[in-house]
Amino acid sequence: MLPKTEEIIEGVHAHVQPDGGWCLNNSGILTGSSGTVLIDTAATERRSRMLHENVRALSSGPVEFVVNTHSHGDHTFGNYLFAGEATVIAHEMAAAEMAEHGLALQGLWPAVEWGHIEVSRPRITFSDRMSLEGAGMRIQLLHFGPGHTVGDCVVWLPDQRVLFPGDLVFSGATPFVLMGSVSGTLRRLDQLRRLEPLHIVPGHGPVGGPELLDANADYLRWVRGLARAGVADGLAPLELARSADLGVFARLLDSERLVGNLIRAYAEESGAAPAAPLDVQSAFAEMVSFNGGHPHCAA
Repeated sequence: MLPKTEEIIEGVHAHVQPDGGWCLNNSGILTGSSGTVLIDTAATERRSRMLHENVRALSSGPVEFVVNTHSHGDHTFGNYLFAGEATVIAHEMAAAEMAEHGLALQGLWPAVEWGHIEVSRPRITFSDRMSLEGAGMRIQLLHFGPGHTVGDCVVWLPDQRVLFPGDLVFSGATPFVLMGSVSGTLRRLDQLRRLEPLHIVPGHGPVGGPELLDANADYLRWVRGLARAGVADGLAPLELARSADLGVFARLLDSERLVGNLIRAYAEESGAAPAAPLDVQSAFAEMVSFNGGHPHCAA
């Protein structure tokens, strides 16, 4: 499906890629008289060029900044199309992960037509918070701690009360914390709730409001409870996932992520620190097994 651009309020747009499944992420486009700020890019050359066209359709001014909410390639691989004119910004740990992993995401979906992609790493990083004056707006970049990844950055527009939380928040798709933390993401969702956002552009899926924070927290609390029961019963994460009743969460896209989430939850139940390194390749293989084949990626 083709992406669509939604105006949240004047000067604030969401570039939404239906259906929000694997590698179909959202971006934010902030426009003003001084130029444009872009929040996240896209996974493939084709989709990054569609994003580039939509940005140009909204504003003829220069792209001043590209802010990456985290390191994953679906949010960063398109940086190179904008890096010639824009300054790319990310949390310092996200930048380190981008340097370490490069184009590794492509190896998980070799059948995807990635096109020509170059890794364009951030030129500016920050450790805690950073303020921008771009597109005529006050823009706050906030890092609260490990959540979806170790280097998450949320983009907060305090005057407009619009939040771009990256993959700390999913809409209509299963949350995913294999590379981050179940407990950490729950804490991050509490912190985001205290910002009192009116509009939330999630990392994937339809735009919503504060109810998205509650929906993600409900799922992760269920995962945590399921993991605790599984550990007590001596079940492996994959075995537990196969026997689990998804209930209301069955309607979410990409249900195979439950396996990766349980692997992370089991590690935390065993005392692992949030976002402690795990064998992602092995976990992904178990997700493939649970799914009965490679997860669908329409990028």
